[in-house]
Amino acid sequence: MNTTERAMLDMLKKGRNEYGVVAVKAEFEAEGTRPDELLRLLELAHRADLGVALKIGGCEAVSDLLAARLYGADYIIAPMVETPYALSKFVDARAKTWGDDAANARFLFNLETATTLGNLDEMIPIARRNLDGVVFGRVDFTLSKGLSRKDINSRQISDAVLMAAQACRDNDLELVVGGGVSADAIEALREFRKIRLDRFETRKVVFDGAAVESARFAEGLANAVRFELAWLENKRDYYGAIADEDLTRIRMIRERSGALLDEGATAPVKSLAA
Repeated sequence: MNTTERAMLDMLKKGRNEYGVVAVKAEFEAEGTRPDELLRLLELAHRADLGVALKIGGCEAVSDLLAARLYGADYIIAPMVETPYALSKFVDARAKTWGDDAANARFLFNLETATTLGNLDEMIPIARRNLDGVVFGRVDFTLSKGLSRKDINSRQISDAVLMAAQACRDNDLELVVGGGVSADAIEALREFRKIRLDRFETRKVVFDGAAVESARFAEGLANAVRFELAWLENKRDYYGAIADEDLTRIRMIRERSGALLDEGATAPVKSLAA
């Protein structure tokens, strides 16, 4: 591990011990996590004794589900599941790829559009029989309503989350809330918690729902933000080093072979028919 990764590990351990952090998060969907990035995140999570939440690319992303099983993800989330049919496809893909091993992980679907909320009454029975919970993605849900990100903590959006929370409570399903989780969200999160809130998440860090009741909520979020910033800086430096690792040899080849390269570029091309 490099210096930045050791610092990130300390942040995760502090988050686990002091702020209610339970997992780190990666996405094959919007974030486009690459295999080497996921391996680094897995090592950090395992050393910090934390779980790993992985958002796959869709309801029937079989390759992603197989990868999640191979890597040992603890929470698997399917995005953009808007209809009972799409949810049933996720259930079938889970059974096909995980089989009996599905008991080793928690499977949830994303509620992130007004369409999904409108279909929730039909989807909840399917989830209750086959899955573990719902992740309410507040940013995409807000945008799907034609609102802007500044409306994410509005009464309209909070009421929608409360509807989902009540449905989860009534059917013994977990509720996770993500999207726009900042210090401004604390009152909304505490309101959700009164109904049901098992976990909430930033882009890279997942907290136990009870953390919203802590007087150190803001400290915990700040620690999570520092972790995400360090993660992005480490990623930039890693790929930057790869991009630059052959610069010296490229320069040497160009300097030593300049005339040859110029000659090759101007040489006539023989006809294949000749």
